[in-house]
Amino acid sequence: MEQRFVKEKVQKRITDDLDALLEALPPHIAHPLMGREDKRELLEVVMDLGRVPQARFSSGDVNLSSREVTQEDIDYVVSRIGSFGDDHRAGIERTLHRISAFVNRRNKIVGLTCRVGRAVYGTIKIIEDLVQSGKSILLLGRPGVGKTTMLREVARVLADDLKKRVVIVDTSNEIAGDGDIPHPAIGHARRMQVKTPSMQHAVMIEAVENHMPEVIIIDEIGTELEAFAARTIAERGVQLVATAHGNILENLIMNPTLCDLVGGIQSVTLGDEEARRRGTQKSILERKAPPTFDIVVEIQNWEKVAIHPNVAEVVDALLRGHVTPPEVRWLDDKSEVRRARETIPTRSPKLAETQQPQIVSKTPKVYPFGIGRTSIEQVIRSLQLPVTVVNDLRGADVLITTRKYYRRKPQTLVAAEGAGVPIFVIRKNNLAQVEQSLLTICGGERSSDALAVAIQEAEETAEKVATEGKTIELAPQNAFVRRLQHQIAERYNIQSASSGREPFRRVRFFRLGSAP
Repeated sequence: MEQRFVKEKVQKRITDDLDALLEALPPHIAHPLMGREDKRELLEVVMDLGRVPQARFSSGDVNLSSREVTQEDIDYVVSRIGSFGDDHRAGIERTLHRISAFVNRRNKIVGLTCRVGRAVYGTIKIIEDLVQSGKSILLLGRPGVGKTTMLREVARVLADDLKKRVVIVDTSNEIAGDGDIPHPAIGHARRMQVKTPSMQHAVMIEAVENHMPEVIIIDEIGTELEAFAARTIAERGVQLVATAHGNILENLIMNPTLCDLVGGIQSVTLGDEEARRRGTQKSILERKAPPTFDIVVEIQNWEKVAIHPNVAEVVDALLRGHVTPPEVRWLDDKSEVRRARETIPTRSPKLAETQQPQIVSKTPKVYPFGIGRTSIEQVIRSLQLPVTVVNDLRGADVLITTRKYYRRKPQTLVAAEGAGVPIFVIRKNNLAQVEQSLLTICGGERSSDALAVAIQEAEETAEKVATEGKTIELAPQNAFVRRLQHQIAERYNIQSASSGREPFRRVRFFRLGSAP
């Protein structure tokens, strides 16, 4: 790394209203915490029916009592906090604490996760110049790394120091706290509450249409509708600052639900001369549109970030197999900002070679969540994929789930993100989607070769159909490859249609007026 010293000292001030959370806990659970010297390092308190209560610190878990949690203990907490929403989250008025519930099939609460919410003033000094630039910024990072804390401070600085009209779209009251009066940590920024997470995208559009904001703040963009709403906001000239789950920028390119945030990916057919000039095959992957966010900040921890100041250039380079190293910033032991540029690329998959994101090893271990194991094993057998299905998340290279489950953010997905296990999200639980996801995950030798062969077949067939007018059927392919083949047909000005049932569904090329 080439280091550059920046003489700017960061002063932090932390407020956590911890007493308010402890008062909501049963006395025999709260008392052991009150006397601890490290209680300011407390992350959350876990109460599960029939188990001993635990406190989670960054250094590890601690049992708070030898008594198992009873229904009376859970009712004690529930009676002292706000009401739960559709996302099973509640809070304590005028604080940033979040209480999440486990419910049984009769919707009865059988467990609680009481997470400490903290306002940390001064956290954005490390990226303050980016915030002041007026460009849209996406913050990436695993759960608990400080995304929401930084987002809260961004809102305050923009509203108070820069005097901008800031509107926060606050799903689950995560940013500005519970109750109708927002927490002082957001300064003079205004807050729009979201009734249920499924309505976040609608409130995002309402915010820009009704309240003339200069800046909109959003926590956890996680669905296609939210990604589309974010693009709509950015195209109207409003600065957008948001968070999303994912450790690095490449995670977004690999995520079919969120890749539009960085411009999306499409297949493009080059002319013979251009393909020769580039030294590539004729059909390649390129960025589909301008990125919604100009800048991506990867939060590695509270005191270290990696910055991609030009997302469009980074994505274009990745799709061509090149790596644009990010700028790394961190706080030294004197709380002064240091900067460096990564010079050795060590992180990026070779997207240009595979023409398809690959995220794990050649023999990936897949953990299905919300997807039938039988479906995955059927696809593995039919395509002869080198994939192993595992029953324990701890041994998994990647987790596959559906968009429906991903939106709910159950504890298993939170645990996977916290452990750094990549999550692959498919739209629906069907064989076509499962097949596409497994081929993408495998990446490696088979997917690369198979994709290259399929694209080459489509190019040659399209050219033949365009000149001779024949109807030609291609080999069976998964949904991802078929979509690329349909795009090739469009560029040759011929017709295409899919037929057959999975896993033998295939594309036919024909000219208008010919029998499909």
